[in-house]
Amino acid sequence: MIAIVTDSNSQLPDSLRQRYGIRVVPILVTVDGTEYREGVDLDADGFWELWRDGQPEVSTSQPSPGDFVEAYRAAADAGADEILSIHVGSAYSGTCNSARLAAAEVDVPVRLVDTNTLSFGISCCVREAAEALARGADITEAATIAEQLSPRLGSVTILQALELTRSQGRLLDRLPDAVDGIPVLRMVGDHSDVVGTGRSVDELADMMAATMHAGGSPIRVAVCVADPSARPFAEAMERRLTGRADVVDLVHYRVGPSVGAFTGPGTAGGFWYEVQR
Repeated sequence: MIAIVTDSNSQLPDSLRQRYGIRVVPILVTVDGTEYREGVDLDADGFWELWRDGQPEVSTSQPSPGDFVEAYRAAADAGADEILSIHVGSAYSGTCNSARLAAAEVDVPVRLVDTNTLSFGISCCVREAAEALARGADITEAATIAEQLSPRLGSVTILQALELTRSQGRLLDRLPDAVDGIPVLRMVGDHSDVVGTGRSVDELADMMAATMHAGGSPIRVAVCVADPSARPFAEAMERRLTGRADVVDLVHYRVGPSVGAFTGPGTAGGFWYEVQR
C-alpha cells in the first residue's frame, strides 16, 4: 500500500482528505506569542476569530523532522510499505527539508515531491497523485504526475489586506504602489500579474471567474474563502462557475492560518487547472 502525506499549507479540505486517506502534518503558526498546530489546535474559523479586535502578530514555521517521522511511522503502522510525501515548495518554506530529514529516520521508503507551489495548489497535486494511485499507478508515476502539474496550475485571488501582504514580502512584487480598488491577482506557474481592479462584488467576481479558464478545455476548479467578509465574493464567483460547460469539477476550501498569515482577511478566489485526457 502507498500512503500519501502532505502538510497543512495545502489547505486540504476534509472532503478530499477523507476521500483519499491523506495524512496531514501541521504547519506551526504563532499568533501573538501563542504557538498552534494548524488544523489541530487552530482551524480557519478559530484563526479569523483572533483578528476580530484587530490585526494580530502572526508568524509561521515548518513542521519539525520529528513531526514527519511520527506521520510516516503512523502510515507504516497502518499498512503502508511506501510513502508519497507531497509538500509546499521549498522556495516558500523549509517543510520539504524537514520531510527529507525525517525520511532518513524511518524504515519505510519515502518518495518526496517538492511541488514548487503553495496553498491549495499542493492539494491539486495531492489529488491527482491519489487518483493515479487509485488507477493502479506506482509511486514513481504518481510522483511524476504531481510534479508535472504545478507548472500548469493557475490561481486567482482578491487581496483586501494589501499592507499586510506587502509587509510579508510575498505575492505582490509586481503590484503598483498605488492601487485604485481591490486588485485581482493571477498566478500561473511562477508568473504573476494583476488582472485588474474593482470595487463591487459583481465586478470582482466577474474578473475572477473569467480568469479561470484553459481556452475551452475542461478544468477542475476550487473556490476559497477566508473570513466571513470574503464570503460574498466567493459565493458570487461560484455562481458564475457553476454549470459552465468547461468546469467539470468544483470543490471548496478555506484560507487557514498558514496562508491567511500572508493574505489577511477579505481574501477570496481559487485555483484551476486543465484536466488531462
